[in-house]
Amino acid sequence: MGPAELMQAAAMARRFYLEGKSKIQIADEFGVSRFKVARVLETALEHDLVRIEIRVPAELDAERSDALRARYGLRHVVVAESPSSPAAPADVAEPGESIADPENLGEVAADLLGELVTEGDVLGLAWGRSTIHMATALRGLPPCTVVQLTGVYDAGTADRGSVEAVRRAAEVAGGQAHPIYAPMLLPDPATAAALRHQTGIAAAFEYFDKVTVAAVSIGSWEPGISTVHDMLGERERAHYASLGVAAEMSAHLFDAEGRRIGRDLGERCITVEAGRLRRIPEVVAIAGGRRKAAAIGAVLRSGLVTSLVTDTAAAEQLLADRRPVLRPALERADPDES
Repeated sequence: MGPAELMQAAAMARRFYLEGKSKIQIADEFGVSRFKVARVLETALEHDLVRIEIRVPAELDAERSDALRARYGLRHVVVAESPSSPAAPADVAEPGESIADPENLGEVAADLLGELVTEGDVLGLAWGRSTIHMATALRGLPPCTVVQLTGVYDAGTADRGSVEAVRRAAEVAGGQAHPIYAPMLLPDPATAAALRHQTGIAAAFEYFDKVTVAAVSIGSWEPGISTVHDMLGERERAHYASLGVAAEMSAHLFDAEGRRIGRDLGERCITVEAGRLRRIPEVVAIAGGRRKAAAIGAVLRSGLVTSLVTDTAAAEQLLADRRPVLRPALERADPDES
């Protein structure tokens, strides 16, 4: 490009990229056709006169986020960088293996919910370490009602777990809170059924069909990575493992292909039913870590979630899995179909 062409290209590029003028407006100003403007702008890019840089915060991975969204047919995916330091001995991880940071994922999920929730929505929160951290990280929500979708892991820790998460979210939103003061897992179906009819719990269950945005966690069928796994006795764990359980979400069990299994467990649990969960317009799953990747993939194949907050360690594994996704999330497949 000669000096005159260079200056004209620079001027056109400035009008288009910095001043926001249309190609027709630029064409009128310079007395050329809009096709000429388009060619000049293209040439400016080819000759490095204009550089387009897409920047997101360093802690987020835009490329993997988009690839996962397309791969699994999701509405929103946000992939955060995995922690670089090895897991502490108390964490369930192989020596030297980095694990998911539920606090970091919770903060990312809090920002995402701030975008997704609108005034008048009903926000549902299920038990999970990441959802609890998410509620703690919330800084602003439009006015909405918040309802608990599952019972608590341990009645003795209710005020430090999902009940407090519901209260916290409702406080931030300036809306009503509908907590559930009951364990997630009960000894038998009769006890669970009786609790579901108690006034406070029944009131929360009535809101399940009104939930418009939900946040859930995903667990692998391993000690320390699934709340439900840790609640059960050794014989029951072995029984469900023999059925091929690969993942757990809100006390619902899934095999590697996303099919629900062990449905008898749900009869003993205080949790949102799978059919109701499927009808919620926006279900955000929060889970990460290499050891949870297979479980995340199983739940994504179930069609029960529409969006995902995860980390790079899990994202790499999910993208490496080339098995076909037969039931994309946005088709909202019926979880009772097998």
